[in-house]
Amino acid sequence: MVVGAVGIVYGDIGTSPLYTVRQAFNPEGGLVPTEANVLGVLSLIVWAIVIIVTLKYVVVILRADNRGEGGVLALAALGLRSAGSGRLRHIVILLSIMGLALFAGDGLITPAISVLSAVEGMEIVAPALEPYVVPAAIAILVFLFMIQSHGTARVGRLFGPVMCVWFATLGVLGLIEIAKQPGILRAVNPAYALGLFEHGGWQAVIVLGAVVLAVTGAEALYADMGHFGRRTIRIAWFGIACPGLLLNYFGQCALLLRHPEAVEHPFFLLVPSWALIPLVVLATLATVIASQAVISGAFSLTRQAIALGYLPRMETRHTSESTIGQIYIPRVNWCLMAGVVALVLGFGSSEDLAGAYGISVIGAMTVDTILAGIVAALLWRWNGFLVAALFGAFLVVDLGFLAVTTLKIPDGGWLPLLIAAAAFIIVKTWRRGRAALYQRVYRDALPIEKFIERLGPSVQRVAGTAVFMTGNVKFVPPALLHNLKHNKVIHERVILMTVATEDEPRVAKDRSFAVEALGKRFHSVTARHGFMEEPNVPAALALCRTRGLDIDMMETSFILGRETLVPSSRSDLLPWEERLFIAMSTTALSATTFFKIPPGRVVEVGAQIEV
Repeated sequence: MVVGAVGIVYGDIGTSPLYTVRQAFNPEGGLVPTEANVLGVLSLIVWAIVIIVTLKYVVVILRADNRGEGGVLALAALGLRSAGSGRLRHIVILLSIMGLALFAGDGLITPAISVLSAVEGMEIVAPALEPYVVPAAIAILVFLFMIQSHGTARVGRLFGPVMCVWFATLGVLGLIEIAKQPGILRAVNPAYALGLFEHGGWQAVIVLGAVVLAVTGAEALYADMGHFGRRTIRIAWFGIACPGLLLNYFGQCALLLRHPEAVEHPFFLLVPSWALIPLVVLATLATVIASQAVISGAFSLTRQAIALGYLPRMETRHTSESTIGQIYIPRVNWCLMAGVVALVLGFGSSEDLAGAYGISVIGAMTVDTILAGIVAALLWRWNGFLVAALFGAFLVVDLGFLAVTTLKIPDGGWLPLLIAAAAFIIVKTWRRGRAALYQRVYRDALPIEKFIERLGPSVQRVAGTAVFMTGNVKFVPPALLHNLKHNKVIHERVILMTVATEDEPRVAKDRSFAVEALGKRFHSVTARHGFMEEPNVPAALALCRTRGLDIDMMETSFILGRETLVPSSRSDLLPWEERLFIAMSTTALSATTFFKIPPGRVVEVGAQIEV
């Protein structure tokens, strides 16, 4: 489990040494690798890892266990559980959408910068290979996205061992340089970090934008808790990942003290020329693993967002018969591939891409801090002073880094913000559109009790069972009224069924469904599932047999409403929101496929609805 956690959880942060120190002494920043500057930068990196990764995520936020699951949506679900129905609930929902949107910005840049930084080692092996860096990076990334549909089970078995070798290599290379320059250990003293601001001035402030790169991927510690558990992730961090990272950062900076000219590629110059090719190969494997972890995370987060109603329904394929978490979402995969390839072509180097990296990451971390503070105060009921002091300190650090990374906006930092803004608009519009559509459908709907009371013996009942999927079992579904209006019949047994997503990862089987007899052979069924589960209507109906509702699928028809959305002259949405929502609705996966209903048992009733 620990080896597996090293491969999946720490891929992103584990490849940060490839570019962090190099970016800190970027010539454009103006900070030269003098002894005081090197010690100051290293001290900042060390304490950023200690405060943000170790204290905030590994020690504190990993405590926010939502029935075994982690991540921004799981954290928001914990917050919603204790936020009530007032303004705080809306704030938590808004923060969860922001976290989801910021992850989108991060998810595009991580594969591009990771693979580029590794392949750039080719330039040191043979400078003549420089023109082939970008094509090689694109080829590796395209191949990675092409194999996603086949699943990662087999490749995943190699992730852990390869990353263990990677972290061991990081540590050994660092130790060798530390032995040559033991004075570098002085950087453990935070006074050197503070001293950098005293003599470095504005250049020291700018370098914080590079220090952020050392902690990118820290949010994966929490997001992957459901796969490995809190204890395993902590052991992997303290026993393997953290020592390897810190030793390598100390080693790179020790090298700079002895050879300041190595600032061009401090990571790859840690080894002699004969070891360059093996190191480039190992670094490329590590960055592919880091990219795979981000892609898998994008699939998982998208599935959660769909379940919670944040995004339209999309095709989701399971790529493993034994591991439920291994999924593939084609639309997300191809969008990511197009975006990542465009980034590599547009920026051309990891050094240029680093200008766009970090702002969305630290933004997502800031969201995590606020949500965790809400959970600690309301759900865990920690002492108010402790919550204010602890999470206030974390927030000060996050906001400090966030303020500095805004300086990257002219140099490419606008890109992840643009991606995040687009994702935020999409999610917000989809939620507003669904709410407006719900109001239109059920605003003047007839309560089911009154409908059943008025249902006289003159209405012809035909043999069989009809299941009407609806968003609210308290009202008559429009499809039922249309079926009665046009066909003049009602089935012998009618089931109104709704599928609800709970604010928890998984729902126990005994709570996953509820059955209520409404009279005159009408029943309501509510199927509940967690945001880490996929709805399965036939499976939920099969469970109803334990409550006296025995359903034969061969005698059951699923009558679904097939709504065509059209613009309204009195819409609750803005004109552009209305057009965007209608466009997204047309791309949504059909209810038949999403709810796993047998297509041969489905009857669709069409209707036009104004939004």
